Amino acid sequence: MSRGAAIAAGERAVKRLLPPSWIVLCALAAAPAAAQQEDVAAFFKSKTLRLVVGIGVGSGYDINARLLARHLAAHIPGQPTIIVQNQPGAGSLTMTNALYHTGPFDGTVMVASVNSTNRETQAMYVWHTAPAQVLEDVRSKEIVMGAQAPGSTQFDYPVLANNLFGFKFKVVTGYESTPKIHLAMESGEVHGTIANWSTLKAINTNWITDKKIRILAQWALHKSPEIDDVPLFLDLAKSEAERAALRLMLARLEYGRPFFLPPNVPAARVEALRRAFDATMKDPAYLAEADKLKIDVEPLSGEQVAALIAQVSRTPADTVARVRAALENR
Repeated sequence: MSRGAAIAAGERAVKRLLPPSWIVLCALAAAPAAAQQEDVAAFFKSKTLRLVVGIGVGSGYDINARLLARHLAAHIPGQPTIIVQNQPGAGSLTMTNALYHTGPFDGTVMVASVNSTNRETQAMYVWHTAPAQVLEDVRSKEIVMGAQAPGSTQFDYPVLANNLFGFKFKVVTGYESTPKIHLAMESGEVHGTIANWSTLKAINTNWITDKKIRILAQWALHKSPEIDDVPLFLDLAKSEAERAALRLMLARLEYGRPFFLPPNVPAARVEALRRAFDATMKDPAYLAEADKLKIDVEPLSGEQVAALIAQVSRTPADTVARVRAALENR
């Protein structure tokens, strides 16, 4: 689980201020502790819960979700069975919309979407034979970036870089997952991509140690100490307007890989699943397996995620308009 992972539950879907595929579900206030605990246990007992992942098998999101599924059930009242299903498509929008409109709304389905919200450092990197090996070279040399879909950071960040700072990234979409993009990088189909630094370490550590890739930049509000020598995109901003636009786009990196529920799930079940998530994050067996898989664990609670979502929703309209224009002018 990356930093900031959380279970959020929704009363209503909040259409993003930016691309329509960036949709999150607002978190409910926590139900009273232990309220209807016996009923919750009775409901979940013998149930099979589904954790639906909006990205293909083998991606960082998929690895995180499957790790969570292996340990979460032990902390849910009634100890149900949890299975993981993959439903990639349109940057998780297909899966998210289906869950929001058709449910089920009883707490038996949770979702892990592409980073509609994610507190992470994201690395922008290219293959070691790409025509640009440092960020400044991309102002004069075209770099082809692989992405899953508009609305993902793999798409949005290069497009924003082009329109705000004059870079020459060309984005090719349609890849199901980061591992599929990595295959395209090896074959020369694309030059590079963007991924969570923790994901890159987990699925292709050898690329880093063997210098198969060059990291051009990092996308985050603060530099990662592990790649402190890599430029931070936020530092390229030369005006407060540019900084505000970047902060809005980078805000999604503050929330963690979200695990969320559809609207109208009974509050007691939301509370039970949130507390089960919190307990899993401290489970020695879970932490040991996460360490083995090279997955960082620094979680946020569902309540904290809700507060951060509310903060982003108050972004000034002129900043929203500036970013929307940059993303639409592609």
